[in-house]
Amino acid sequence: MSETTPRRVPRVVILGGGFGGLYAARALKGAPAQVTLVDRRNFHLFQPLLYQVATAALSPGDIAGAIRAIVHGQKNLRVWMGEATRVDVAARCVHLAEATLPYDYLVVATGATHGYFGHPQWEAEAPGLKTVDDATEIRRRFLLAFEAAERESDAAARRRLLTFVIVGAGPTGVELAGAMAEIARKAMRREFDAIDTATARVILLEGGPCILPAYPPELSEKARRQLEKLGVEVRTSALVTDIRHGFVRVGDEVIEAGNVFWAAGVAASPIGRTLGVPVDRAGRVVVGDECTIPGHPEVFVIGDLARLDQNGQLVPGVAPAAMQMGRYAARQIRRDLEGTPREAFHYRDKGSLAVIGRAAAVASIAGLKISGFLAWLVWLFVHITYLIGFRNRIVVLVDWAWAYLSWQRGVRLITGEPPLELERALSGDDVASVAGGPPPPAGSAADAADWGETVGKGRKRAG
Repeated sequence: MSETTPRRVPRVVILGGGFGGLYAARALKGAPAQVTLVDRRNFHLFQPLLYQVATAALSPGDIAGAIRAIVHGQKNLRVWMGEATRVDVAARCVHLAEATLPYDYLVVATGATHGYFGHPQWEAEAPGLKTVDDATEIRRRFLLAFEAAERESDAAARRRLLTFVIVGAGPTGVELAGAMAEIARKAMRREFDAIDTATARVILLEGGPCILPAYPPELSEKARRQLEKLGVEVRTSALVTDIRHGFVRVGDEVIEAGNVFWAAGVAASPIGRTLGVPVDRAGRVVVGDECTIPGHPEVFVIGDLARLDQNGQLVPGVAPAAMQMGRYAARQIRRDLEGTPREAFHYRDKGSLAVIGRAAAVASIAGLKISGFLAWLVWLFVHITYLIGFRNRIVVLVDWAWAYLSWQRGVRLITGEPPLELERALSGDDVASVAGGPPPPAGSAADAADWGETVGKGRKRAG
């Protein structure tokens, strides 16, 4: 190459516009590189508040922002809407459905989805909560149950329709359970003629010995008491062995339920398996102290997709960890371009937060354990601070203030095909045919081990 030949600008490809990918992209602003951010959606989602969309407190637009608007003005960045199908690390390229992107550096931040411990058939009856579509589906099923119960004349069928089971008592399960109990007992109490919505049952099932298993025992117990005060039935050491339309089986017990919601386990994005390196049972990619895969220092894997052991503990799959990893990966790319040695990644644990309901939460921050109203205020402040966009912060703050003063949930919209869903909810044939039969085969020992290892991994932490 002659001295007058211009040097090629390094190409950085980032897969995923969640917390890890977005923070990596923003941290590369002004770097001497061409950055391409790829996501199958055109928006960034603030997942810690997704349960509030599912429980009709917020609309999807309140907790999401268009990626192009967020990174507007970053001249070295382009945004591609597309989905990566596989990575060829030998050829240094990413294959999308209709294109191939070559890279010099790759940041894989494609996150995780629901994990059903070897029972994929449960997904249709027990939706999880990872996307906007999941949230609106849960909201539709929850609200439709009350509409169906209003039409139902049989008392037993009505009880089934108004029974909601949530599987998994990490922060997502706890937050769903508390919010649903509050809606039934307060927000909708006077809106139906034939039913008393306060009679709705919300049952929270946890496979382990305590709820919020990643939290200190005293906070776990306080959270349990706060949930029970709201009317939630909390059951621990309750391993689910079957889920079908109209019922959940826990051991030999059959719980008739109009709706079941999944908050128990997660499975890593399948793109991680195409890297050709070791993954754990949940599909997370095993990475080293630089968040890179063996033999390929140019490939960073971050966020929920990464399995990183530090000081004998796994870095949790939570938003603050993804943010830190994203910024870290960007710094190491910059150091490479500057000819400076890399640093090792060190995760800073800033604490854990979980909200139970109105003025009720638990928090563990810097060794300080708080609960109740003060923890709830901390939770409000942290989540407002980390929301993307000034408009979203103002809208969410106003909505929360109104909900606090009036007990109202302002986004109680039933979308989709309500008539078809109503007829399905009103049919209880599956329960009648199965409830008295023999229990189906339980999950394998490996499933049970996965359950204990994975439950609670999606906990949210203070940022």
